[in-house]
Amino acid sequence: MTLSYSHAHQQGSGTTEVVAVLVAITDHIARVLTVDQGKLLPNGPLMPLHRSLQAGVRQWVEEQTQQPLGYLEQLYTFVDTNRRNVDGHALVYVSYLGLVQETQMQALQSQALWRNWYDYFPWENHLDGMPSIIMDFIIPMLLEWASSAEDSVARQRRRQRIGLCWGLSEEFLTDSEFIETEPVGDKADESREWIAEHVLLRYEMLYEAGLIPEAPNYPPNYQTVQLPSDWSQRIGIPMYYDHRRVIATAISRLRAKIEYRPLIFGLMPDVFTLSQLQQSVEALSGIRLHKQNFRRLLESQNLVMETGE
Repeated sequence: MTLSYSHAHQQGSGTTEVVAVLVAITDHIARVLTVDQGKLLPNGPLMPLHRSLQAGVRQWVEEQTQQPLGYLEQLYTFVDTNRRNVDGHALVYVSYLGLVQETQMQALQSQALWRNWYDYFPWENHLDGMPSIIMDFIIPMLLEWASSAEDSVARQRRRQRIGLCWGLSEEFLTDSEFIETEPVGDKADESREWIAEHVLLRYEMLYEAGLIPEAPNYPPNYQTVQLPSDWSQRIGIPMYYDHRRVIATAISRLRAKIEYRPLIFGLMPDVFTLSQLQQSVEALSGIRLHKQNFRRLLESQNLVMETGE
């Protein structure tokens, strides 16, 4: 990939960078703030003037995007062995997750851009049912990847991982008819539960199998299954410096946390309807929720109150 302004960061003597995943929900769409035409997250080197990691991330977000920050928590620490400073040391980048109200485009820096996070992970959006890309392309190619393992034990382990990550039963994955022919959507009925928070596991499997452009072994050379000519457009927007993995980590964290903590309210306006709240939770989870069950949960936990409006 051709690198842009952030390429200068790796030329310094420092070894630590900070990266921010800023999430907003606008018009019932989960969105993430990016820079460099959607190819990077807001990021920058930790410098002596920064009193803390969080101070560093706040400065770089303000400088690169002008997006006001609210809730912010440390997400994960990554080591990028593909990027090194002038002394040859691998770069460490510390990621942060922020929940914000989206600032209008005219108030942002020109390089900042809000993107639908499913533009990066199209297989994660199940709001209208399972995306066809999963059964038509991803699973057949992952099964080919599983079959390429060095021995029967490794092949079996890969199949088990596929089943866990993608919600498919072991019987379904070992069906010879399925393996030898292109699957159709209704075969997904023979599945285990789709676990929404397994975003990072699914992304890392696609990376390991060489099915996304960021992977060093992309494109894979499979014997029986070939990538479509437009695969790089179908599999989501690639990013520099493995920042798509950082977003996957953030989505996994959010999807897991909204099940037991009221983080969703950090993304909502002061006044909202229950329908708007449910649509926002669905935008994050990527799946539809049962209306009455959702409202009973809210009532049992006393999470909202009527405004009388």
